Amino acid sequence: MTTQSKQSVQIITADPSGIGLFGLAIVTLVASSQKLGLTTGLSFVIPWAIFLGALAQIFAAIQDAKHNNTFGMTAFAAYGFFWLAVATSWLMKLGAFGPLLSADIDGKQLGFAFLGYLIFTLFMTIGAMETNKVLFIIFVLIDFLFLGLTLDAFGVAPHVFHTIAAYAEMGIAIVSLYGCGASVLNVHFGRRFLPIGAPFGIFKDHTDK
Repeated sequence: MTTQSKQSVQIITADPSGIGLFGLAIVTLVASSQKLGLTTGLSFVIPWAIFLGALAQIFAAIQDAKHNNTFGMTAFAAYGFFWLAVATSWLMKLGAFGPLLSADIDGKQLGFAFLGYLIFTLFMTIGAMETNKVLFIIFVLIDFLFLGLTLDAFGVAPHVFHTIAAYAEMGIAIVSLYGCGASVLNVHFGRRFLPIGAPFGIFKDHTDK
């Protein structure tokens, strides 16, 4: 193959948003069922946190990096690693790593992690305004999730903020499932089969697109 023909070859990769949003949808659906009291225990939440919440989103992040999509790569990677950390924290709490670790837990440390993610998500929500409205709604719901988780972990009106976090998480699952469907079917049919809403156009000019 000549140098010129090598340069003309383009590697096309599929949009990973569908699998990333699917992973987010499933893990938040299962986890919110526990927060809302529809199910009990954490044991069966953990594998979904690892394989869907973590690995599916990290896979999507790697693919988004190939698209040079900094926003998508950062979002999927950050939340993917979040679910790995959460699953590990649950395993510690359940004593999977021994009684010493489970006895040395301070829930407020999670509160600081949630606070960091809340600040990060607020920045990402601003960025999501220039993607589409479905993604923006998902990020707003994630804001409420981390607000609820943070204040609950710090013991501020825990019943109220735990409930806010639970309903926000269920909302994330529902909207993410829609976003997944739109991401797959719009590409599959080559047209806007499911509307996702135009960017707000506040921080970025989209008139040339």
